Amino acid sequence: MTKNRLMSAALSISVAFAASSCGSASTGENTPSATAVANGADEIVGPFAVRNLATFDEPWAGAFIPGTPILEITEKGGTIKAFDTASGEQWDITGAPPVDYGGQGGLGDIAFLPSESSDTIGTRTIYLSWAEAGDNGTRGAAVGRGQLVCEEAETCAIRDLDVIWRQTPKVTGQGHYSHRIAISPDEQYLWISSGDRQKKTPAQDIANTLGTVVRLNLDGTPAAGNPFASRGSPSDQIWSYGHRNMLGLAFDEDGRLWDLEHGPAGGDELNLVARGANYGWPERSNGQNYNGSPIPNHRADDGFSQPAISWTPVIAPGNLIFYSGRMFGDWRGEAIISGLATQSVIRVQIEGEKATEAARYDMGARIRAVIEGPEGALYILEDGDGGRLRQLTPAE
Repeated sequence: MTKNRLMSAALSISVAFAASSCGSASTGENTPSATAVANGADEIVGPFAVRNLATFDEPWAGAFIPGTPILEITEKGGTIKAFDTASGEQWDITGAPPVDYGGQGGLGDIAFLPSESSDTIGTRTIYLSWAEAGDNGTRGAAVGRGQLVCEEAETCAIRDLDVIWRQTPKVTGQGHYSHRIAISPDEQYLWISSGDRQKKTPAQDIANTLGTVVRLNLDGTPAAGNPFASRGSPSDQIWSYGHRNMLGLAFDEDGRLWDLEHGPAGGDELNLVARGANYGWPERSNGQNYNGSPIPNHRADDGFSQPAISWTPVIAPGNLIFYSGRMFGDWRGEAIISGLATQSVIRVQIEGEKATEAARYDMGARIRAVIEGPEGALYILEDGDGGRLRQLTPAE
């Protein structure tokens, strides 16, 4: 995209934002608004005017190039697409890494440094996660850092992509990679959710990184001050442990890190992530094993960190953000969750270290990811083949 086209697109975003930020969305179910539909919405869903923008092949994650209306979207099979939310144009990004596709594995998360904001695309640091093949049928999550370079209109490539972190050890199976990426608000640290890979007991063993949240420097080296640094590698990467499958990892407006993880049969959890904390998996869960065998519930006196909220039946989360925009002004600081089995967008209010579900909006399809746009709109990605990218703005 040329500089002039991008600046025009950014202006379109700001105009749309100004027009819609004068009000905020209701928390209840709204009746259809003829005005919203006339203004370009395809349908009304609860408080949302919904526009269908594009479709993708098994989309998994998305992130806006800082300072632009360009949304980068990863597809699980190993491709990356760019979508201009102002113009509706779409193009391919070359240079994605080879991935071990299958089960829950493939290309995963994507992240940029907010400080590299500019009204031209140019060059940005990019972080990606994916499932990586190992020896003898083993696999593990990997995270790489490179440069997204856009030298000509709609010609972008990832260059110099180096693996800076690997899940340890690689194991068999194709589940629970987690591999969500979060960059601390001060841009000093890189945080990664490392799932238990469906192996359960390693989550209680800090001699490996399965079932942990790791805290690294931006180059992937272990960050100073990690709680188990004295035990050497890979324990020196770990910030917290006892996790299962964390598909949400995000900072709130106070700079606190939260994780959102799948329970077994019941017991999905939202956790405030604390230094050195043990969250109990597989010794504790508010769910039970899939074969029906019990797992002791979380208790205040069990020695493990407690979830801020848990769900049974499960919500089957896709990802987690904390809303910071003005378009849905009443929701600032709240957690917004994408629901897979629940086919919903879920809104959660945070008070201190506790959380309460405030509303759930049925979107009629499995929602893999929710992303906040630069203008304050929400963008959702549906799961699976032909998953739609949909824009959510206030219905009235």
